[in-house]
Amino acid sequence: MRVLIPGELGALACGAGIATQSRINGELGAELGDGYVASVISFGSGLIVLVLLLAVSRTGRKGLGIIGGGLRSRRIPWWLVVGGSVGALFVLTQGIAAGVLGIAVFTVAVVFGQTLGGLVVDRRGMLSTGPRKITAGRIAGSVLMLAAVILVVSTQFIGSVPLWLVLLPFAAGLAIPWQQAVNGEVRVISRSPITATFLNFLVGTTLLVLACAVHAALVGLPTEYPSNPILYAGGVIGIGFISLGAILAPRIGVLLLALGTISGQLIVALLLDLIVPADGHRLGITTVVGTAITLVALAIATIPASALRASRGSLQP
Repeated sequence: MRVLIPGELGALACGAGIATQSRINGELGAELGDGYVASVISFGSGLIVLVLLLAVSRTGRKGLGIIGGGLRSRRIPWWLVVGGSVGALFVLTQGIAAGVLGIAVFTVAVVFGQTLGGLVVDRRGMLSTGPRKITAGRIAGSVLMLAAVILVVSTQFIGSVPLWLVLLPFAAGLAIPWQQAVNGEVRVISRSPITATFLNFLVGTTLLVLACAVHAALVGLPTEYPSNPILYAGGVIGIGFISLGAILAPRIGVLLLALGTISGQLIVALLLDLIVPADGHRLGITTVVGTAITLVALAIATIPASALRASRGSLQP
C-alpha cells in the first residue's frame, strides 16, 4: 500500500489536470469558433515549453538519443513513440466537443472509455511490466466506477446531446490507457519523463497541424483571438499530467491510474460546473452523488488481493 496510496494521489492530480485542460480548451475552441486551431494552440504551446526544457535538461537530451538509437536498431518498436496521436485526438475532441457537451458530460464520456481501456491494457500488459492480475477488488472498483459514471450522466443525455458528439470523447478515453502505458515504457527506457512527454507532444502537434491545415483550407482560420491568457494554458497543464502519468503507469498499472484519474476528473469537473458553469449546463445532484461513488470505487480497487484473501479467511469459522 505504500506504493499505491501515493500513486493514486498522483492519479487524482492527473485527473484534476485533465478536467481543467478540458474546460480551458473547450472555452478556447468556443471563443475561436474553431476547435482545430484551439487544439494546435494547446499542443503547440506545450511543445515550445518542452523544447526549452530539453535545452536545459541533459537527461532529457540523453533520453532522446537512447530512443533514437533504439528505433534505428529496431530494438524499440515504432508504436511506442506514437502515444501523442491519442493526445492529439483527445485535445481535438476537447476543442470540438467540450464546450458543446459541458464539462460533466464530456468528462464522463471520456472516463467511461478510460475504465474499459484500463482493464484491457493491464490484462494484456506491456514490454517492461507484463500482464497484471485483475483482482476482484479491481473488477468491483471498475464496475462501481462505471455505475457512478452512468449515474452522473443519466439526466444529461435526454434530447439535447447528440450521440455522435459523445462518441468522440468516449473513443479518446478508450485510447488514453494505451497512451499512458506507452508513455510509461518510453519513460522507463529513456530514464526521463521529459523525453517521454516531448515525444508525446511532438507527434501530437504534428498530427494536429496537418488536420488543422486541411480544415483551414476548407473554412479558413479565425480572424480574432481571445485576450484572456488563461485560455492559452492548456499545453502547460498537459505537460504536467502527461509527465506524471508516464511516471505512474509502470508503478501502479494503467487501470488504477485510469480509476484515480477518473475520480480526479469528476471532482474538478464538479467544482468547475459549480463555480463557473458552462452556458446552459447546471450541476445536478446525480453528479455530486456519482462523483462521491467514484472515490469509493477507487478505494475498493486499490485493496491488494492479499488483503481480500485475509479478510475472507478471517470471516471463515
